[in-house]
Amino acid sequence: MNDVEFRLTGEFIELNNLLKVTGVCASGGAGKAMVAAGLVSVDGTVELRKTCKIRAGQAVRVGDVRIRVLDGASAQ
Repeated sequence: MNDVEFRLTGEFIELNNLLKVTGVCASGGAGKAMVAAGLVSVDGTVELRKTCKIRAGQAVRVGDVRIRVLDGASAQ
């Protein structure tokens, strides 16, 4: 499994944009398509809301990639 860490710069990031900025897909539109196809889970549950708000402490999984979302304020 590939683990990716993403540090938030704000309160949240929309799911399709998270997939784009972490390199899981090429564009926000491709991210929306992946979510609509049921390929993305958030905290172990399939997520079908393309622009749901992902916050620090959540984990997103797509295939063999797990994205851990961290609070940007705690960055050192």
